[in-house]
Amino acid sequence: MLYSCAPLEGLTGRQFRKVHQACFPGADRYYMPFLSPAQGHVFSQKELRELDPDYNRGIPVIPQLLTRRAEDFVWAAGELAAMGYPEVNLNLGCPSGTVTAKGKGAGFLGRLEELERFLDEIFAHSPLPISIKTRLGVQEAEEFEAILQLYAQYPLRELILHPRVQKDLYRRPVRNQWYGFALERVKFPLCANGDLNTPEDAQALTETYPELEGLMFGRGLMADPALISKQKGGPPASREDLQRFHDALYEHYIQDFGSPHSAMMRMKEHWSYLITRFRDHEKHAKHLKKAQNPQDFRRWAQAVFQELDLV
Repeated sequence: MLYSCAPLEGLTGRQFRKVHQACFPGADRYYMPFLSPAQGHVFSQKELRELDPDYNRGIPVIPQLLTRRAEDFVWAAGELAAMGYPEVNLNLGCPSGTVTAKGKGAGFLGRLEELERFLDEIFAHSPLPISIKTRLGVQEAEEFEAILQLYAQYPLRELILHPRVQKDLYRRPVRNQWYGFALERVKFPLCANGDLNTPEDAQALTETYPELEGLMFGRGLMADPALISKQKGGPPASREDLQRFHDALYEHYIQDFGSPHSAMMRMKEHWSYLITRFRDHEKHAKHLKKAQNPQDFRRWAQAVFQELDLV
């Protein structure tokens, strides 16, 4: 079983990966938040920093691409291969309206003829093995029958299935029965993703579907950074462990952003998940969210670790 960190925009960038691996080792793969290669075929400076092989050295990172143009995908895959990356992942799962309105992410699942032409091209010309992260469809879960039949035509390195449709966003319950449907019909590895928030969630899923070869943790890992290491037999995170992780991540953001205020705003995104690890956190969560300067933010973050008990 392989355990992966999901690509979450604004949360699992290069700073998070470096700090998380140092504080809570055990993730077998970190999927990079998606890159969107454009017709100009030039990575932005921000993307190049994210991809920097030296910064990512020793961290098992897999870049993810979001595009509906085969030539852009193949160009980016070539660049990634030259940087030494072993695999590239295609994003067919993002449910955001700004993405799907352009026919990308989960929106591509509603254009199967175009998607088939796209997959023909990228699998014929990509210098790297390709995995796919997908949803069940756009409107109805039954769309997945035709989508999976299409995927089965190609030599996927892996299929990562988030068993919701695009219109569900992250609100409706996952439809885990579709793992069984997929496992009966494809030979490539299947990885499960979606609402895996506790070790009990993971155990229940793998007991039901022991043929799964991977689990991908997203929001659950943001709330409990030790989730993967616990899956591998490690101990739960103590308050001291969480504070060490938090403080190191904050300092990395300050260093990279050049601004304590910008780092504070990014850390507030992490706190929206991390605060759930603490009991009776409502007052502290409110003050963290409303903090206007890094001094107040640090004070309330310190108060969480000193005053609140872990769930």
